[in-house]
Amino acid sequence: MTKNTTTNYNTTAANRDTTLADTGLDHALTASASTLSDEQDLNKIATVKTSMGSHLQDWLAGLQQANDVLPAALRFAETHLQVSSQNSGAISLPLIEQLEALPVFALTVVLQKQALAAKLDSDSNSNSDSSNNDSDSTQAAAFAAHIENWAQQNDHWQMISVPHSARQADAAQTLAESAQDPTITPVITYNYILLPTEAVNMQAGKKAAAAHLIDDSMTAHLHQFIASLPISIDMGGDDTIDCHIVPLAKVLRPHRVICFDMDSTLIEQEVINELANKAGIGEQVSKITEAAMRGEIDFDTSFSQRVGLLQGLSTTVLDDIQHTLTLSAGARPLIRKLKAIGYHTVLVSGGFTYFADRIAQTLGIDEVHANILDIDSATGTVTGQVNLPIVNGERKAVLVQKIAKRFNISPAQVVCVGDGANDLAMMAVADIGIAYHAKPIVRARADAAINATGLEGVLYVLGYLPEALLSHG
Repeated sequence: MTKNTTTNYNTTAANRDTTLADTGLDHALTASASTLSDEQDLNKIATVKTSMGSHLQDWLAGLQQANDVLPAALRFAETHLQVSSQNSGAISLPLIEQLEALPVFALTVVLQKQALAAKLDSDSNSNSDSSNNDSDSTQAAAFAAHIENWAQQNDHWQMISVPHSARQADAAQTLAESAQDPTITPVITYNYILLPTEAVNMQAGKKAAAAHLIDDSMTAHLHQFIASLPISIDMGGDDTIDCHIVPLAKVLRPHRVICFDMDSTLIEQEVINELANKAGIGEQVSKITEAAMRGEIDFDTSFSQRVGLLQGLSTTVLDDIQHTLTLSAGARPLIRKLKAIGYHTVLVSGGFTYFADRIAQTLGIDEVHANILDIDSATGTVTGQVNLPIVNGERKAVLVQKIAKRFNISPAQVVCVGDGANDLAMMAVADIGIAYHAKPIVRARADAAINATGLEGVLYVLGYLPEALLSHG
């Protein structure tokens, strides 16, 4: 799923240097189109940390295999894929800008290992561990063959496997079985580059139509394989697989900031519902929410009405709720990894700072934006008054833009993650909008939708392997 965006890198060299210094980003990866002029375009660069750059090299090595169909300005030699400690280290922004206009996509398929295990359990007559391991590899290879069969059925498209130096996929299993985080979903990831088979079809105008065609066709194709597996509903059904089709330029672009919604994204609960239940106003709040969903009242009105119903609620109750909130699966290792590779992490919520500040502190998130829950200090109760401005969908988008401006970067270097309709506006201004176990309307309009894993799936959308979760840098 793709948004139609135009990237504008207008950061000056001075601002860029200051920004990178402020965020502690190192210099590592060099990748530039071989025909670009040093005087014209190669000074427009973005630096990346070594640990962030290694996975980009894999994708670029795959893209290099398509030199015969790429426009001349985007063809590059082996030397341009090397990490250089002497160069200031860059991935060429002009390369990304030109590539972004073309129908060249990163395909990442994420499959829960339990899906293959279910197939093995139904087929195997042996209890031998070695036999099971061999069968496991056979099933994984069979699924890869099924993915690649899509290209054989679509003559106008080629599928290039991204070389990962045989580093695949027991990493998430290892992490899940360790004490680090048992909430990680064991998966196997498959990475490919999709692009036309002929240079004549490598045109900017074909990108949008191609994205929709590939998305629908590939998803249907993968579900054919899933349908053959003995997967029960309690194992997730179709949600045992994620298929992310994102313009390759978005995977190559070095992002600097990532923004998360809180309720049903970073945490499993919707705090307003928890508050309503504790206050004994659950039915009233539900009616307001339903009216908002029908479009009878806007978000700000519904928010004000719901907060008003909380008048008199004690901070003791708030604290009780705060201690019952649970982090979403994969949240801890994801935030830890993102910070290690240089991301500035932000919590942007239509909820309340009373809860958001604690969640951010628990996860080590750098910055918080949420609504202030007005409390009477004399009585220790909620006043029911609303503090303006309300952090609604539009406000979230404004905040994302302001954060990008403060860091002297384009919104094209921002990623946003959320689950609800009020997250769509900030997803729209970001380079990559990721729907997390989201409502159908959000899944349809996001760049990628995570259903098969916890929040660690964000890394897979960005082109990383499960093994990235095992390293802290």
